[in-house]
Amino acid sequence: MSINPPRRRPLSVGPLRAFEAVARLKSFRAAADELFLTQSAVSRQIQALEEEVGAQLLSRGTRHVALTGAGIALLQATAPALARIDSTVRQIRAAGGRRIVNVTTFASFASLWLIPRLASFEARHPDIDIRLLATDRLEALDGQQVDLALRYGLTVDRPPQAHRLFDEVITPATSPQLAERARRGELPPLRSAADLVHHTLLEEDDVRPSARYLSWRHWLAQFGEPELEPRRWLYLNFTHQQIQAAIDGQGVALARIALICHTLERGELVEPFGPAGRLLSPCAYWMQVAEAAKARPEVQAFVQWVAEQAELTGDTIGASRPDTSSGGGDASPLGYIETDAAAAMPQRA
Repeated sequence: MSINPPRRRPLSVGPLRAFEAVARLKSFRAAADELFLTQSAVSRQIQALEEEVGAQLLSRGTRHVALTGAGIALLQATAPALARIDSTVRQIRAAGGRRIVNVTTFASFASLWLIPRLASFEARHPDIDIRLLATDRLEALDGQQVDLALRYGLTVDRPPQAHRLFDEVITPATSPQLAERARRGELPPLRSAADLVHHTLLEEDDVRPSARYLSWRHWLAQFGEPELEPRRWLYLNFTHQQIQAAIDGQGVALARIALICHTLERGELVEPFGPAGRLLSPCAYWMQVAEAAKARPEVQAFVQWVAEQAELTGDTIGASRPDTSSGGGDASPLGYIETDAAAAMPQRA
């Protein structure tokens, strides 16, 4: 087949959609049926696309259609792009012109930090809708229908262009009923780390590298009890399960202060060792905004609200927050600063 020299003008969407359908279905007839076109119309669109690209994209056999090397490369770029376009159009149609901010974060952060605070954002911006995608998968924002991600991880592994929200501080926490029974002598005492030998420890069962700093083994080692074996272990693979078990009096959780602020304020959990039992980890919470979403007023409003809530959380946990007084670097109110969290960890209560 004779291929014309490649052209420089942008490709039309119609031929790209026809090409994607033929490549996916491996059939001109099936593609024509899906697109409500005739086979000859689909064939003409593919031919026009090949002329525009300047390379053969499909190898046409008697009973099959196969992709050439150029076709494979174009399909890898085309299929995700068309899927994003279709998804965006569906969202626009469903929203009926309403302003929406699409937020992704991990499930426990959504349940314990974000959702309890959303009412204040809704009161301030009743015309902005929030679409929340809670997932523990950590994926790049590029190519997803997401405006903003709220994430967590080691400081040294912070995502590019991410803005620090607040540090990670962990503390033993249990129900006030369990703590009171221990105080009255109805249960073994809870006055020091060594007393945990008589209690059930609620452990987050997580294999990610950052999880070691959320483990009881790490906390016990820092507080002088590296070999301590509790009365019982209860392993849970989600933070919110661990917190719920602690609220129900099933044991002592090693909780993230940032995620239990409201629970502590409501008296549903208490810190049996008080502030002396808190430990700063080398992890932190981050916000990352998709480049394509930064200029939208509704996204800017949500970013500002998250910044305000993060500052309040930082005040509560007493950990470091971004210093924006210098005016250098990131101009965002959530500018990043480096801290040596490991050096700040207490060695013994």
